[in-house]
Amino acid sequence: MDISHKLEELALSLYRIDAVKFGDFVTKSGIKTPVYFDLRVIVSYPEVMELISLLLYDHAIKESKFDHVCGVPYTALPIATLLSVKTKKSMLMRRKETKSYGTKKAIEGHYKQGEICLIIEDVITSGSSVMETVADLKKEGLKVEEAVIILDREQGGRQNLESNNVHIKSLFTMTELINILVKNNKISKQTGADVINYLKNVQAPVPVAEVDRTLLPYEKRAELTLNSIAKRLFTIMATKKTNLCLSVDLTSSTKILDLVQKVGEHVCLVKTHIDIVEDYTDNFIVQLKELAQKFNFLILEDRKYADIGHTVSLQYSKGLYNVADWADCVTVHSLPGEGILKALNGSAHSSRGVFLLAEMSSEGNLITPDYTEATVKMAAKYPELITGFVCQKKSTFKDPSLIQLTPGVQLESSKDELGQVYNTPEKVILENGADVIVVGRGIVSAKNPEAQAVVYKDTLWKCYTKRVSGKLE
Repeated sequence: MDISHKLEELALSLYRIDAVKFGDFVTKSGIKTPVYFDLRVIVSYPEVMELISLLLYDHAIKESKFDHVCGVPYTALPIATLLSVKTKKSMLMRRKETKSYGTKKAIEGHYKQGEICLIIEDVITSGSSVMETVADLKKEGLKVEEAVIILDREQGGRQNLESNNVHIKSLFTMTELINILVKNNKISKQTGADVINYLKNVQAPVPVAEVDRTLLPYEKRAELTLNSIAKRLFTIMATKKTNLCLSVDLTSSTKILDLVQKVGEHVCLVKTHIDIVEDYTDNFIVQLKELAQKFNFLILEDRKYADIGHTVSLQYSKGLYNVADWADCVTVHSLPGEGILKALNGSAHSSRGVFLLAEMSSEGNLITPDYTEATVKMAAKYPELITGFVCQKKSTFKDPSLIQLTPGVQLESSKDELGQVYNTPEKVILENGADVIVVGRGIVSAKNPEAQAVVYKDTLWKCYTKRVSGKLE
């Protein structure tokens, strides 16, 4: 049986098992469509999976040169597995969500940098799913030059991928599949004509290349943000050449002011815990604000608000400390839900910012990946309020207009007796994507805090400049 007859057999088999559906659907690219290709059902039909893998091998793969195959998760994974066995080439598996435990890898399998990976996919509309897989493979140093597809919907995916140097081979175009179904009286000529007309008139959106926020310099990111505090902080960091935040966890206002006087010129942000200051007075705040103006740094009150919206609005703007009157930004838990952000967003202090706690650095904390993801989604609704996130991982968020504030940093990795885990500057900036790095005891407890602050400042800035240069070797 020649290739055309085998392709016709496959088309009719896909229709028979309801892998080709007609009706009103929406694709991943967000466009409405009268026809939908659902390959997930083939796992129940081994004879169809075998036919697909044989056709892909004979028609698209046999002459290709590659070291690995990788199926776009998750529908293409069974076909990629069969092709790995057929070609005797190793299979790599891309995770859509990187694990928060174990190796935390995005790409599973054994490979070496510079090796070639062939991508397997069921259907392309805009090509976005393929490009996501390409991006993760390239991050691991693999080369991706080609993708083999079962069905090309002819809505721009091929062009989008070719423009990104990914060559496409497909078993069918949608037009070819529809023509086979019409020829065999599986659908009417009118249905076929409607689908063909739809394909001519509706194109998928062109996927926008994802920007790696960690490679953008602070001054560029200042132009992207809608939050006034984030804009100021990015600008301060770029101007002063420091991404050091000093955590002044001291109980004496005199000691705090003395410390800030010594190290203020080396920091971009001073983090306070105002409720531990035993001799608090309004004059202390006046002097702290004067130092902030003198040395050009912002003040973060690490209050970690976590109550219902109404209570938080009072905690923020009333009471003994009247935090809203002097703190440029505050930390907030997302635990109570969106009401807490609505309350802060509705306050009269419009030029303030919020760092949402998405992760914590303490050992055994109860924050889960789902909680972190929900926190990031919540923040997206308040771009003018949110300054950034308190988090530990680069993958927590992608928006380059927001700031990653990372605590738990010392010059050498360690852990204290209360379970606080400390990472090195190199790890938190180069690997984990931190923008502003919080240092407390490493400076506060030093014999010469100013000299130690300079060491931290220089080390952190060197890591940042190395990161934005893209030369991490």
